[in-house]
Amino acid sequence: DTPGFGDAVNNTECWKPVADYIDQQFEQYFRDESGLNRKNIQDNRVHCCIYFISPFGHGLRPMDVEFMRALHQRVNIVPVLAKADALTPAEVERMKNKIREEIDHYGIRIYQFPECDSDEDEEFKLQDQALK
Repeated sequence: DTPGFGDAVNNTECWKPVADYIDQQFEQYFRDESGLNRKNIQDNRVHCCIYFISPFGHGLRPMDVEFMRALHQRVNIVPVLAKADALTPAEVERMKNKIREEIDHYGIRIYQFPECDSDEDEEFKLQDQALK
């Protein structure tokens, strides 16, 4: 949770503290794994970043792009349209499509749900496809 993220007048490199924290956690885990006593290692690595995107606007803000581009090499990013329940289904669909286009345009890698097993029933496969 990053309260106040992006609230400053100058948001240049506002993603840096988050990236530094992620890097520190990976470095600490690596040091612990490389040590002699590996029994009681705490794994505080960050495995996923749920990134909330403002529904009020016309897609990604420059700060969103900069943040996700800085982190997509470090951690899985799951973009979420915040407060989507305040929009109509048509607005949600338009916004999601716009965000997907911009993510592709800027070369941001986001988490891709894995394919479901071939032996799953059809209803599960349809649910899985809808979530993707």
